[in-house]
Amino acid sequence: MQYQKPVIIQEQRLKLSPQMYQSIQLMALPITELNTRIQEELEKNPALEIVSEKPTVSLEEAEGAQITKNDEFEYFENSSDPGFSVTSGRVDTEASDSKQKFIEGTLSRPESLQDNLLWQLAVQRISDREREIGELLIQNLDKNGFHIEAPEKLINPGENDTLKKMINLIQLLDPVGTCTKGYTESLLVQIALDPDAPEKLSELVSGHMDNLEKNRIKEICKAMKIDEVELEGLVSYLKHFNPFPGREFSSDEVKYVIPDLMVQQKDGEFVIILNDEEIPVLGLNSYFQELSRDKSSEHKDANQFVRANIQEARWFIRSVHQRNETLLKISSAIVDFQRNFFLKGPKFLAPLTLKDIAETVSVHETTVSRISNAKYIQTEWGILPLKYFFSNSVSGSGVDGTNFSKGGVKEIMKEIIEEYQGEKKLSDQKISDLLKQKGINIARRTVAKYRKELNIDSSYTR
Repeated sequence: MQYQKPVIIQEQRLKLSPQMYQSIQLMALPITELNTRIQEELEKNPALEIVSEKPTVSLEEAEGAQITKNDEFEYFENSSDPGFSVTSGRVDTEASDSKQKFIEGTLSRPESLQDNLLWQLAVQRISDREREIGELLIQNLDKNGFHIEAPEKLINPGENDTLKKMINLIQLLDPVGTCTKGYTESLLVQIALDPDAPEKLSELVSGHMDNLEKNRIKEICKAMKIDEVELEGLVSYLKHFNPFPGREFSSDEVKYVIPDLMVQQKDGEFVIILNDEEIPVLGLNSYFQELSRDKSSEHKDANQFVRANIQEARWFIRSVHQRNETLLKISSAIVDFQRNFFLKGPKFLAPLTLKDIAETVSVHETTVSRISNAKYIQTEWGILPLKYFFSNSVSGSGVDGTNFSKGGVKEIMKEIIEEYQGEKKLSDQKISDLLKQKGINIARRTVAKYRKELNIDSSYTR
């Protein structure tokens, strides 16, 4: 017979207090997200308030201040804004807001690949059913201009001829080469429409792209019965075409970065400046502070509410200060370690680990990782993420006897490729040999890996 009985078990558990958990959260936030978090806390906690913040003037206020009352009527009268009536002198708020949203959407949203192709399709002399199939094909394209689903799935049985006709039509629209299965078919379409394309270019694309990507030049020459000079000419002409035509209409939004820190050199020393202009100065609400002095028992619930909110406000203010102080300490240690970088440039980036900074600042490695996450620093060499300065050591040593970092080696590679003036492009093996002359011993495959991370094509496609 089974039965239960109480048993005492001793175990260790790590529990975080709400204050510590809040501090850890704020530590990881970049300046933009920190501002959002502050606004949320201001709305939630009435005991917290902004003591001072950077004054801002909106564009509307700046422009409005320059328009006199006489100009106001003429301004709206000459516009097509349906939200204002000169005769009645009243503003139709709903109509005005509607038009404003339309204008903002029109100006801010870039034209997509589908928008461009649908507009061209609309002026074609085709039947209604052909237009429907064409629209389905266009909506089925990815950002590269290739089919997402098989086109046959978009039509009814017996419409294959119409489907083929519309695919051929869309492939001729601008940009040429969309509505294809992949980049190989797209290149073949573009080559077929180019009257000046070399005779054997289609053969190269259709049958030898794999070997071309793997730099198997001799195999290609043997199969096509051409010499290397002719193959080099074909490859050079092939670069005129776009294998991913849909990317011309990429709608990826540009993300703007606000640096959390700035490094300046003054009198031979580096000064680190915290971007506190973007962070409002927080304080306690004076009215709540006055209420907290009330010790009477008549308003017990109200007093508890006041004291709890004041305590939470103090914790939040302290967490923001701790986040800023830790950020300054860690960034100061990074600048000390990477002094040559700030003086001479990216190729002098030294090997640096989280452990190095953690031991210097006397914090845990996870704290360094957390505070470095999504934070940016403005330097003479551009706005860079703090994580940029952490890099592993590469085997081999420089002229001063110190190891190169991975980031430094990549910058040296980039410099070698950009400054090379020879007729033939540098191969990965040649780059490896040139790096060895500088005291950097890395293999050819490592060079290829770093080159891809730098988004640099191989010697045959550069």
